Amino acid sequence: MPYAAFVGLALIWGASFLFIKIGVRDMSPTVLVLVRSASGAIALGLVMRAMGKPLFGGNLGARLGLFAFMAISNALLPWVAIAWGEQHISSGLASILNSTTTLWAAILIYWVIPTERPSPLNYIGVLVGLSGVIILVTPDLSVHGLSGNFLGALAVVAASMSYAISALFQRTKMRGMNVYEQSFGQLAVTSLIALPIAAPALPHVHLAWLSMAAVVALGVGGSGIAYLLYYYTMNTLGAVRATGVTFLVPVTAVFWGVVLLHETLSLAIVAGMVVILAGIVLTNWRRGAQRRPAVESDSAAA
Repeated sequence: MPYAAFVGLALIWGASFLFIKIGVRDMSPTVLVLVRSASGAIALGLVMRAMGKPLFGGNLGARLGLFAFMAISNALLPWVAIAWGEQHISSGLASILNSTTTLWAAILIYWVIPTERPSPLNYIGVLVGLSGVIILVTPDLSVHGLSGNFLGALAVVAASMSYAISALFQRTKMRGMNVYEQSFGQLAVTSLIALPIAAPALPHVHLAWLSMAAVVALGVGGSGIAYLLYYYTMNTLGAVRATGVTFLVPVTAVFWGVVLLHETLSLAIVAGMVVILAGIVLTNWRRGAQRRPAVESDSAAA
C-alpha cells in the first residue's frame, strides 16, 4: 500500500500540470486558483469530518497569520505563476522547472536553518540542477529573447522559489502542527484571498465542462487527496523516501502531456530533465533517515 500511494501521488502531481494546461484555456490564472483552492478545501474538509478530525485546532487566531503566509507563498503566488507560465510553455516543461524547488531550498537553507546545511556534494547537485534549467531555457532565450516562452519558464522558476520559501517557513514556524489542519487552513485562507482578486475575471469565464472539470480535479486531487497521500507515505516510508516522489513528478507530467495533449518531447526537454533530476539526486544524497529533508511539505506539488 505505501508504494501504491507513492506511485499514485506521482501520477496525481504529474497530471496536475496537465489539468492546469487545460484549465487556463477557458479561465484566467486567478480564477483557476480560486476554483482549485475552494474545491480542494471542500474535499479535504469533507474527508476530515468523515474521519472525525476538527477542521481547525485551538488558538485559531494565532494561526491565521501562519495560514495567510502559506496561502500566499505556497498557493496563491506559485499557482498563478504556474498557470500563467503554462499559457506559454508545455505542461511537461513546467513540471520539470517546478522540480527545482529542492534546489532553491538547498540554497536558502544555508542561512535559514544553518544546522541543516547541505554537504559539498549536495551543493554540487544544486549547480548541476541549475545547469539543467539553463539547458531548458537557453533555446527560447536565443530565439525569442526576454519574451514569450522564456518568460513563461521564468514564471514557473519563480513559483518554485516561492515553494522553497514556504517549505522553510513551515519547518521553522509550523513544526508540530497537525498536517490536516495545516493543509485545510492553508486552502481555506487561499480561497478567501483569491476571491476578491479573481472577482473581476469571473464574468468572463467560459464555462466549458472540460476545463472546469480539470480545475476541480486539480483542487480535489492535486490539492486535497494528494496531501493525504503525501503524508501517508511520509509516515510509512519515511521522509527521505516519501519526498523522492519529486523525482517521478516531471516524468509522469511529461508522460501525460505527450500522451493526452500530444506535446512535443524535444531533445532539450529530455536533456534538461535528466540533468535536473541528477542534480536533485545529488542534492539529497546520503541524507540519514533521522534528518528531515529541506523540502518536506505539500509545497512539493504544483
